[in-house]
Amino acid sequence: MSDAIDIETLTEGRDFEAKLAQGQNGRGELPKSFFETYSAFANTEGGVVLLGVREQPDGTMEVSGIVDVRRVQKALWDGLNNRERISANLLTNSHVEVVALEGKSVLRIVVPRATRKEQPVFVGSNPLGGTFRRGHEGDYRAPEEIVRRMLAERVEDVRDARVIPGTNLGEIDHGTLSRYRQVYRVRAPAHPWNQLDDREFLRSIGGFAREHAGGDEGLTGAGLLMFGKLVDLREAYPHYMLDYQEQGEPGTEPRWLDRLTTDGSWSGNLYDFYHAVIVRLTRDLRVPFRLRGDTRVDDTSVHEALREALVNTLIHADYTGRLSVRVVRRPDLFDFRNPGAMRMPVEAALRGGMSDCRNRRLQDMFRYVGLGEQAGSGIAKIRAAWKEQHWRAPAVTDAVEPYELTQFTLRMASLLPSETVTSLEQRYGDLFGQASEIQKLALVTAALEQKVTHARLRTMTDAHTRDVTVALSTLVQKRMLESGGAHKGTFYFLPGSHPVPASEVARPSNVAPVPLEPISVPSEAQGLLPFGASSVPFEASPVPFGASSVPFAASPVPFEASPVAAGPVPSTPISAEWEELQRAAGPLRARRKAAQEEVRDVLVALCRGRFLTLPELSRLTGRTPETLRIKHVNPLVTEGRLALRFARQRTHPAQAYTALQPGESPGTPTQPTDAARRKET
Repeated sequence: MSDAIDIETLTEGRDFEAKLAQGQNGRGELPKSFFETYSAFANTEGGVVLLGVREQPDGTMEVSGIVDVRRVQKALWDGLNNRERISANLLTNSHVEVVALEGKSVLRIVVPRATRKEQPVFVGSNPLGGTFRRGHEGDYRAPEEIVRRMLAERVEDVRDARVIPGTNLGEIDHGTLSRYRQVYRVRAPAHPWNQLDDREFLRSIGGFAREHAGGDEGLTGAGLLMFGKLVDLREAYPHYMLDYQEQGEPGTEPRWLDRLTTDGSWSGNLYDFYHAVIVRLTRDLRVPFRLRGDTRVDDTSVHEALREALVNTLIHADYTGRLSVRVVRRPDLFDFRNPGAMRMPVEAALRGGMSDCRNRRLQDMFRYVGLGEQAGSGIAKIRAAWKEQHWRAPAVTDAVEPYELTQFTLRMASLLPSETVTSLEQRYGDLFGQASEIQKLALVTAALEQKVTHARLRTMTDAHTRDVTVALSTLVQKRMLESGGAHKGTFYFLPGSHPVPASEVARPSNVAPVPLEPISVPSEAQGLLPFGASSVPFEASPVPFGASSVPFAASPVPFEASPVAAGPVPSTPISAEWEELQRAAGPLRARRKAAQEEVRDVLVALCRGRFLTLPELSRLTGRTPETLRIKHVNPLVTEGRLALRFARQRTHPAQAYTALQPGESPGTPTQPTDAARRKET
């Protein structure tokens, strides 16, 4: 029997479950619900089950112990090795032990997270009905969509190699393919693939294939994703969406300053998205140049790290998932999010040397033109570049609830920023000065990122894991930090600054964003220059008036450093057009009362030649959105003086209004419709 553990530290949560396990005779019995918890832990993040302990209504633990431990152990191993009971046995003898709690025998079972090849772990014989996942403190039956995705991940080492039925070269954006081939030709001018036609070239790089079983041929998932047209991409991947946002300082408006998304005004494929976004990520990058001899070298390790992070995001994404691929640039950080959980533990990915790419053919396609590697060294290279700048270590989030996602956050902040240190010195006085380097690092991280965890701190220091544990515990004892969560989910924060839990953050919307103005393709950029050249194939045109009010999908895992509340925040672009509209609406805005017809005439005038949302009209007129909608906008729509941007979905979250000329029908508004705009481009 192992040493006793502290009952006071036990709380049921995401990775811990207590079960009484007494049985009818009170001597001990394996609970019927055990294998549901086992399945849930194995399919989520792993966890610990204590048998012989019961959680009280107030959250405290009552220890009953197990009289006949051997009987419960035998039932456990019998069940684990019965494929009609549970689909896989993940446990060894080291995972099961008898421990002492309050002088009584308790069975502690450590359930590891199942590997990709082992998931889903399910109860009974039907994975669609017997797969469970862990959510907060309970075990929940996994939706069929999630189970099917897990089954696909299990059997498909490469998700992008299968042929998309019914596809051919007609689904390819030939401008994109031409630019790719030009870069390929520059890198390898003597390669024999340069002499092939487009079909055979695509076959050579993995973008076109023939199924050996049925004989069907067509574009592979990789070929369509890399070079396809948006309409065909969305037919194959209904939730497909790429989203780049350039945001201002946390808490400022507008919520984003520049945005590139799959709006129908450009190809929408991965290759064009990469080249349009990498320029935005590295533009005005505040990294000193280097000299190689007498030559200035602008391409630094940070530039290389950002290229690696962007490629990693695109090649590891699960394009069958419901989340968008999202890249955010902010003055203080870069954030990369892709749908799909990591295929290996975060610790293994951080160590490097291993690679389990979800879309290996996409990985090859990028590598053929000098982007990305296949040695599992991407994250290690990024960490090294950030360490070279003395910036905070990158943070990796691997989540499976409420949506599977991987998030990689690169903060351009030093380990111990002077202003943060000064603030903590003022707050804690001599206590901060007396703190160890690990403790100071923990406090600064909690201040900058809203919270700090044991795992996060270990990525930032070479200290032994035990020293990290002691440092955090000491800070809690001194009341310099408070703690929340339990077990692996424990986090620490500055007193009075409890971070917003992920469960309170708005879940992402699947509503497609309102298209922006078409992105222009300069004639001189029709052929992509080799990587590193100053010209780019796509430059976003200035954000059109009204576009900034479009809500975007909030991440289930918010930026830890951002105090901005989750969810859509209407914002207004600062432009000459906006200022002109403010002047036009000024007399009405200055008066609390006005005749109904006067208000409506002003609204129609403001909406003439453009789409405006209710929040924007509210700001211009000084009336609440609800008042405008009920008393004025709805009647104007009924009268035919205003037209809806989304006529078939009146409650669309990005609904906007435009004025109609006398005699004009709602189907032909002054502004071109979204469909017409796509057709024009």
